[in-house]
Amino acid sequence: MTALERLEVAAVTLQRGARALLGGLSFDAVAGEAVAITGANGAGKTSLLRAIAGFTRPVSGQIRFLGADGELDADATRREECHLVGHADGLAVGRTVREELVFAVRWTGGDATAAIDGARRLGLERLLDLPVRHLSAGQRRRVVLVRLIAAPRRLWLLDEPLTPLDADSRAHFGEIMSAHLAGGGVIVAAVHDPLPISARTVAISG
Repeated sequence: MTALERLEVAAVTLQRGARALLGGLSFDAVAGEAVAITGANGAGKTSLLRAIAGFTRPVSGQIRFLGADGELDADATRREECHLVGHADGLAVGRTVREELVFAVRWTGGDATAAIDGARRLGLERLLDLPVRHLSAGQRRRVVLVRLIAAPRRLWLLDEPLTPLDADSRAHFGEIMSAHLAGGGVIVAAVHDPLPISARTVAISG
């Protein structure tokens, strides 16, 4: 499959039930670029990420994925080149950290070795045999973030990724995001707090 080079959001309007969230939003993000989506609670930041990931459909407008030779198949790109990290961590609390990591990374195309290596990079090696239910919110967030590096995909869609992280973890994840961009990745993040990397801001209002 041709690598993703550009995400294009063109005049997108989103609606939740009978309520309009945002209308006519347009922006793009190219390989090596991070875009920070800002706006008040309820403005539609999460819904926008879900629409890019294919979980909801815009009322109007287009979301396109482009490679070097033109438009890519949207379903295949979402399936093979997209990671979505949402508000809820979605972790199975009855599993150990090791079991949950191996499951999540295998599900998204990596293997067990990559999962454990990713855990070490995010400082989770001492927690691998603990049940997920015993983790703090920040530790749980780091478990979720492991799949970004253990099962590499071009487009990262991140919904408030830094919220539960301490200052050191935020700085470390900033280094991981910078490395992803340097390798040609794309990041679109819904945020209230500034990202620890250079990012173009797209402000939306409900």
